[in-house]
Amino acid sequence: MTDSPDAAKSRRSRKRVHYGEGREALLNAAVRVVARGGLRRLTYRAVAEEAGVTHGLVVHHFGSRDSLIEETLAHTIRTSLNTSALEPGTGRVDDFSSGVSEMVTADPDTQAFQYELLLESRRRPELLPQIRALYDEYFDATRRELNRMLPAGADRALARLVFAALDGLVLHQLVLGEPDVTDAAIEELRALLRLLDANGDTVGTPDTDRNARRDSDA
Repeated sequence: MTDSPDAAKSRRSRKRVHYGEGREALLNAAVRVVARGGLRRLTYRAVAEEAGVTHGLVVHHFGSRDSLIEETLAHTIRTSLNTSALEPGTGRVDDFSSGVSEMVTADPDTQAFQYELLLESRRRPELLPQIRALYDEYFDATRRELNRMLPAGADRALARLVFAALDGLVLHQLVLGEPDVTDAAIEELRALLRLLDANGDTVGTPDTDRNARRDSDA
């Protein structure tokens, strides 16, 4: 049996989107499906069409839709910090969160996928441990970089506050656009961090109390 011209053209157009090879390619395709249509659109057939492969290949790799969801979430956890700007490692305030707006512009699907799953975890508690693991990675990376920048270091509360500001900016840019607004807001955040750096302490917390809290958080 031969394909009709329209069917062959449709299959070729699907294969123009190239996500890599093997299992990782299917996971990348799943991220894009969820980012564009929400979790309700995540099916074997949708992932197969997005990746330009057969439906049976997706079934072979994942076995169940729940497995596909969980493994796609695990995939974003493994790759998320590789593309984030949370931990440049320099300890310089000017480098902190550099490139966040460009990251969102370049790869909005990964960000959208994570927010979709964040909300879905309220309805599906079995997803919550992996969501917590993802955000713990973000919190820890933020705290490590703040500890490099600030003479008095940063406790968990400060790290979460700073990350929450960045997370909100990413979400707003994802929905509203305006990367220049993101850049301006991050520069204001850096200005506040410079004040903490200059003072050698964080606002309202004595050195002795902060050191004790850092020891208890370690």
